[in-house]
Parts: sequence; structure tokens; C-alpha cells
Amino acid sequence: MGKRLENSESPKYKSQDDGDFLIRIGQRIQEVRQTKGLTQIELSYRCEMERSNMRRIEAGGTNPTILTLKKIADALEVELDEIVKLG
Repeated sequence: MGKRLENSESPKYKSQDDGDFLIRIGQRIQEVRQTKGLTQIELSYRCEMERSNMRRIEAGGTNPTILTLKKIADALEVELDEIVKLG
């Protein structure tokens, strides 16, 4: 979304609500992962992605595609709505 970020820059979103939404999604992934007793490294391995990518997703620092969220849900053995359920 927008210009490429330098390492020292934080992600820029279209609105604060967008950033808050991504943070909540990341927190939800982390909660489910921890409930399942998995480390970030283990989940990354199951998703066939780098740990740094998983770290950014959990921190809300990137906007994962729906396919990435599906891959994470499958790796956690939950339905996709468990990942995006924020209430």
C-alpha cells in the first residue's frame, strides 16, 4: 500500500482503523497460536513462511492476503472465522 517503507519507518495505513484492524487480527492469531501451544517458529514452519513474516503479521505490521490468513488458519487447525473473529 503506497510507497516502500525504509527499515526505520513504521507501516502507513489508509486510516488508523485499518492499522487497528490489522493489529487485532495479529493479536488474534497470536492468541490462537499460544492456545494451541505453538511457537511462532513452529507456526511459521507449518505455514511454509519465514518467521519474520509471521512476526510482522502478528504485530499488525503487514496486510496479509486472505490466502495467507487461510494458510495460517489451516496450520492452526481452526476455521478462518476463528482468525478474523475480533469480538
